[in-house]
Amino acid sequence: MKAVFVAYNQAYNQEIVDLFEALGQRGYTVWEDAGGRGSRGGEPHLGSHAWPTQNHALLSVVEDDVADAVLDAIRAKDGETPNLGLRAFVWNIEKMY
Repeated sequence: MKAVFVAYNQAYNQEIVDLFEALGQRGYTVWEDAGGRGSRGGEPHLGSHAWPTQNHALLSVVEDDVADAVLDAIRAKDGETPNLGLRAFVWNIEKMY
């Protein structure tokens, strides 16, 4: 099992949720209004007067092969609109309840 964490511009919200559902992932947690700044350029998303855009974040625990499919889909979506801000990270899950 893998934990997939996706941080994304709020404009992507429905697209990211739809992506997980299309891959058969019913369970996930979403955090709204998550501020941040990417490490590869782009504008900060801080919800402030100067930087009004916000991020959202999603965490889902998935089968190993689904993690690869999620990363492929995220990479493709980011390639279409690289300035919006979209990143995904994967961790191994050692135990689950």
